[in-house]
Amino acid sequence: MAGKIVAQNRKARHDYFILESLECGIVLTGTEIKSIRAGNLNLKDSYASIDKGELWLVGLHVSPYEKGSYYNHEPERDRKLLVNKHELIRLNGKIREKGLTLVPLSVYIKDGRRAKIELALAKGKTTYDKRDAIAERDAKRDMARAVRHKNRGDE
Repeated sequence: MAGKIVAQNRKARHDYFILESLECGIVLTGTEIKSIRAGNLNLKDSYASIDKGELWLVGLHVSPYEKGSYYNHEPERDRKLLVNKHELIRLNGKIREKGLTLVPLSVYIKDGRRAKIELALAKGKTTYDKRDAIAERDAKRDMARAVRHKNRGDE
């Protein structure tokens, strides 16, 4: 992933175990890309699904472009994602076999031109997994704080 990150789905890393990620293109209309470049989108509660041999992004909210006219887009429409056919077949197999899901992690502008989305093959966490992750994060924070204070005292 290289480019200007427009939006991130931080909640996805909290709610899911991320197994692998891939880059996809998004089919957009004229006002949608302008709104995305301005950062007017929300990845929360969105997911990707495979329907009739095509990959679709469901639930992505792209706010209407302020300077657009009656040609503005519908904010919550399903958007087609562009991936290689072999990749699509592989993802479809993993989703059906293991009960995994496709979750968007971030949207970014690549090479100053095209909007790309980082999709993750993910497995849902249970509540005790989330508590373990929070406890581990807090322990790391406490260790880093202790090291900082110890180094500060040596001076």
